[in-house]
Amino acid sequence: MMLRIKFSKHGALKFIGHLDVMRYFQKAIRRAGIDIAYSAGFSPHQVMSFAAPLGVGLESNGEYMDIEVNSLTGSQQLMDALNAQMVEGIRVLEAKLLPENAGNAMASVCAAQYSIRFRDGYQPTFLNRATMDNFYSQPEIIVTKKTKRSEATFDMKPYIFEWMLAEAGRTILLTVDASSSGNIKPSLVMRAYYEKNGCTLDEFGLLITREETYLNMGDDTDRKLEPLGFIGSDYG
Repeated sequence: MMLRIKFSKHGALKFIGHLDVMRYFQKAIRRAGIDIAYSAGFSPHQVMSFAAPLGVGLESNGEYMDIEVNSLTGSQQLMDALNAQMVEGIRVLEAKLLPENAGNAMASVCAAQYSIRFRDGYQPTFLNRATMDNFYSQPEIIVTKKTKRSEATFDMKPYIFEWMLAEAGRTILLTVDASSSGNIKPSLVMRAYYEKNGCTLDEFGLLITREETYLNMGDDTDRKLEPLGFIGSDYG
């Protein structure tokens, strides 16, 4: 039986990398007494899959992981048992039983929404709806995406699904492709926005929170984004 667990990550834990978060949950699940399933073979491990690794330095209200269990108690009981083992900064928000035909969390990810705020003294003077509209109305947004092994130049605009100003002009809401083939970082969009307005981005000034992680319930021509927690149901 597969469960989908939603959790948040805030505070100092935003500097903990994905592998450390995974190891932390493995230990917390054992301490919580959850009847998790293990893989077969000479080196069995907990059957666990995370939706989309969160970048170091980012906070989140919408992280997901799938686990396989041998037996069930109930959604609230599992959440309470896990939260009793959580350190400050991580909180389990949901636990749902997945249908048999549900894809795993990592393969299901289509997009992610981020809220982008600014440290005191770092909000750009050009931040307003006019410059944001001017940025997004470009027929192409050409950027260079760098990895450890290579770099590639491409048009980023098709991978930006939402770009708007909120909270009286203090926050940018950004929804971008977060699939394995796309995976646009919010800092890449912000860098292009700054360059469009003749400025250089200092990433230290950004306070980025992943608000939600989405799957696509439509198709490529008629996208319908729903939270990963849309699949599944409470149990027990």
